[in-house]
Amino acid sequence: MRVPARSTAVLLAAAPVLALLPATPAMAAPAFQMPFPCGQVWSGQTRTNHSPANSVDFNRTNDEGDAVTASAAGTVARVENTGSTSYGLWIELDHGGGWRTRYAHLSGEFVTVGQSVAAGQQIGTVGTTGGSTGPHLHFEQRLNGVDQKITFNGSQITYWGTANYTSRNTCIGPSGTVNTSGIALTVRSSASTSGSSIGSVPDGGTVFISCYRRGTSVTGTYGTSDIWNKVGAGYIADAYVYTGSDNPVAPAC
Repeated sequence: MRVPARSTAVLLAAAPVLALLPATPAMAAPAFQMPFPCGQVWSGQTRTNHSPANSVDFNRTNDEGDAVTASAAGTVARVENTGSTSYGLWIELDHGGGWRTRYAHLSGEFVTVGQSVAAGQQIGTVGTTGGSTGPHLHFEQRLNGVDQKITFNGSQITYWGTANYTSRNTCIGPSGTVNTSGIALTVRSSASTSGSSIGSVPDGGTVFISCYRRGTSVTGTYGTSDIWNKVGAGYIADAYVYTGSDNPVAPAC
């Protein structure tokens, strides 16, 4: 018996349908700015033997303890300490869409994992921890775990070589200078000496104060005060911070 040929319509119906789906567009980078307060000038160096290659090292004169700020708004993803190797004290921020930034060789960290940070908010201080041979900030921009060539304000930095850059990041709050005669100043979770430690600021470090609270009275370098300045996610005793005033220099929290 001869089997009748299947109609073209049936054959088409039986064939698998291959849908042509549009490619998912790459997520645009956030509006990254330099990881320093507004107006500061820093020398940035890139080199082919850097690890990772697209990272940049930032320096300026007497930079140990200088403020490090969020390059863009995001969430604190990592707050790490590798001791005397690798990055040393380092922080990673998640900016969404696969984009992250890393800040390494810090002398102080004062944010906590899961905390939301605004662009320009201070997250730590420049140092020379880990495998560093001198104070500087090692900075990376990463997409889906891969280091990218760095851009600030929409413009790519110099590859390969050294150039000066002026920060156009946001400045949040007035500044102060920590003076403890040598020891690091503890950043606490509350305005109290009994608050848990969430990090530290080195002697001579610069802090940007977002607001203040009244708490435990502390006697320090600048007398006795119950003012506690909020820096990053925590508080430091105002008695150890030179702000040019005996009164609060920022609004109440």
